[in-house]
Parts: sequence; C-alpha cells; structure tokens
Amino acid sequence: MLKRAFKPFCFTRQFASVAGSAILALGLCGCQTTAPSDITGSLGDTADKSQVAVPRRDLDLYRERFRANPDDADAALQYGKALRTTGQRSQAVAVLEQASIAHPGNKALLAGYGRALADNGNFQQAFDVLSQAHSPDDPDWRILSAQGAALDQLGRYDEARQYYASALRIAPDEPTVLSNLGLSYVLSKDLPKAEDALRRAYDHADSDPRVRANLAVVVGLQGRMTEAETLMKAGLPAEQAQANVTELKRLLSRTARAQRGVEKLPVASRATPD
Repeated sequence: MLKRAFKPFCFTRQFASVAGSAILALGLCGCQTTAPSDITGSLGDTADKSQVAVPRRDLDLYRERFRANPDDADAALQYGKALRTTGQRSQAVAVLEQASIAHPGNKALLAGYGRALADNGNFQQAFDVLSQAHSPDDPDWRILSAQGAALDQLGRYDEARQYYASALRIAPDEPTVLSNLGLSYVLSKDLPKAEDALRRAYDHADSDPRVRANLAVVVGLQGRMTEAETLMKAGLPAEQAQANVTELKRLLSRTARAQRGVEKLPVASRATPD
C-alpha cells in the first residue's frame, strides 16, 4: 500500500553518477544529461542552454495536458518525468505519488514514482516502490538497476550488486548497468573492480562523455593522472579539454578529502534510462 504522505530530506549528490545516481556532477562542459535517470552523470556544472530548452518546452506541454485531465495516467507520468528532468524533484514525487494512488497496479507509474523518490533522496521508499513496479516472473532490467542504485545509496553494496547482476543477465553489457556497478565499487573503495566495470561500460558506450568521465576519475584515484587526463581530453577542443581536466582535478581533491573523513563522498548513481 502506498503512503499518502512522505517526508523528503536533503541529500548530497554523490560522486563516483548517482543515480544518478550519481556519482559525478551532472553535465560535462556543455554536455548535459536529459534525464536524472539517464546514464551516470559526469563532470562540470555548465549546461548548454540550447539543450535544456527542450525539457522546459516538454514541461510546459505536459503541465497543460496534466491540468486538463489529472486522471490521465500517462499525462501524469509524462508530467512527472518532465518535472524530474528540470530538477523539480519534490513536485515530481507529489504528482506521481497521487497518480499511483489513483491508479493502483499501474507499473509504469510505480516505476516513475520510484525513480522520483530516488531523485529526491528517499532511497528506502524508492526501493520499496520499485519492487512493486515489476515481478520476479517478468523482471525489468532498468528497474533492477534502479533498485541496485537505491541500495548503493543505503550502503547495502553487496545486495545492490546482486540486482546489477540480475539486470546484466537480461541485458548483457548494458553500459548504464555497468556504470552503476562501477560506481558501487567506488562507494565501497574497491577501485580495481570499479575500473573494470567502467571500462566495460566505456567499451559499449565510448561516445558518452559521462561514462568516460567516471572512468577517468577512477583511473585518477589510482594515481594514473596522465591516463586520466588523456581520457578527459579525448576528441575535445583544447579549451574544453583543459576545463574538463581542471574539473577532474577538483573532483579528485574532493574525493581525497572525503576518504580522509573531511567531507562526504558525493556520489550519484542514477544510471538507468526510464
């Protein structure tokens, strides 16, 4: 039974994503993910205004559609996704919570609601809701990966990896799952295994700068800065490449402080498409 009320709390977007996670900061010097549950985020805080314009247009479109018919389950789902994409996490939770109550058993709504809860930092509730969004006899690898990411955020790393393993049995070598798996190992400070998983993700998503950035960070954390910088600069104009290297060094410094207990490790493993 879904609760009609929830208590949101602030959380630090973690670094490795995650998930969303995440996990590195979302966006890479002008390259920004279009959804919080897309593949793991990467370095930098700069958003390309031309790229964020489309999600904002979607938000306006789906807001009007939802207001015209609040009982339309698909309208609520699309509006909730648009709210999440534009960073309005608590509003997305509220919309999708009420829609899930109005349409019990609608697995698409439950999946969206669970992801919105995870975006908002309600990881245990997210895991519980996502468990209702598919069944053991018909598992969804995307939801399995999202459940794993929620468990990682709760510090239940071994359990999380069981969910990633199940997801990979359904979708072998899926880069979003491999990316979350790599971040799981980052969180438990097993960097060689993290690098192995992220290299596998990179091999299957080598055009995605966020996967490349996550791999670069893990390589850098192991002291191989030249290799890490090469990864961050690959195929980029000189100015953008240097900006990425500067951000890489900043994140590595933050991570080193986190490992010494000076600040919290910022990870976000929201690395599964809707």
